[in-house]
Amino acid sequence: MKARNTGRYIIIVLLAALVLCLAVGMGSVPIPLKDQLAILADRIFSIHGGTYDDTAATILTTIRMPRAFLAFLVGGGLAIAGVVTQSILQNPLASSYTLGVSSGAALGAAIMTVCEVSIPILGVFLLPAGGFAGGLIVVTLVMAASQRIDHGVTSHTVVLIGMVASMFTNAILTLLSVIFVKHEHHIISWTMGSFNGKRWYHVWILLAADIMALILTLARHRELDALSFGDEHAASLGVDVTPVKRRQLIYASLMTGVSVCFTGTIGFVDLIAPHVSRKLVGASHKRMLPVSFLLGGTLMTAADLAARTVLAPLEIPVGAVTALIGAPFFVRLYFGRRK
Repeated sequence: MKARNTGRYIIIVLLAALVLCLAVGMGSVPIPLKDQLAILADRIFSIHGGTYDDTAATILTTIRMPRAFLAFLVGGGLAIAGVVTQSILQNPLASSYTLGVSSGAALGAAIMTVCEVSIPILGVFLLPAGGFAGGLIVVTLVMAASQRIDHGVTSHTVVLIGMVASMFTNAILTLLSVIFVKHEHHIISWTMGSFNGKRWYHVWILLAADIMALILTLARHRELDALSFGDEHAASLGVDVTPVKRRQLIYASLMTGVSVCFTGTIGFVDLIAPHVSRKLVGASHKRMLPVSFLLGGTLMTAADLAARTVLAPLEIPVGAVTALIGAPFFVRLYFGRRK
């Protein structure tokens, strides 16, 4: 079993590397792999290993690479949030998207933008802070409403209220785009999701957030294993259930908020990646968390690649691409559980 999992890890890593290479190489100006390697060797290590076009080098290092890496990190971060959310709620239908965290994070970032809030000490972390606050507020309200309506907090109740909260916050986003016309384009792009125009500083912020999320969640992987079997089972094993669940929800909201504030609402990646990783490597969070990160990043990068190449020169919102894949997956999962 261990050898089989090792083989799967290698395949997943190679698949992620292949998708990243395709994402930075494909586009209106194709950049072959040998040119990619020559450019990187020259720009990073000052090794002149071949000739390449300067325009291609600029496109690769300032446009394609930041976009591809950001897509990968966003997908990985959302996948981590999905794993945590499903485990602490014992609900395989739960995710940042279905609980309204993604739309709440987008609303928090939008409010920061339209109100032109300026906090110099936060700098580039202002929008992530707004996104984190918005996502955390929405998931807290969803859980409070679920407990009030259904004391058992069943799967269907949480998902239903989460979807209602998501629709409500999206309606507020639409209203803001109508009232604040000069920010209309920015708000609309949040509602559809896009990686266009992103820069390296976005990548570094997401990289730091993803590393922190992986460390914090992997450090508690045994508690997450226990919680996935129910609160009573976790308590019998000595887990302090309420504080642990509260901390993990904060981690999930932080990951979602930081991701969504830069790219917009992108759904279903945080639902698909945890389920696929669970099928591949089992339910142990020690294995599932890193695999979910890689699968989520790979899926998001592939979705963004499809979004900008399928109908080129037109660009499809990446949220529409993930929804086309994720909505049938959600329906199949939902009715599969009912059976």
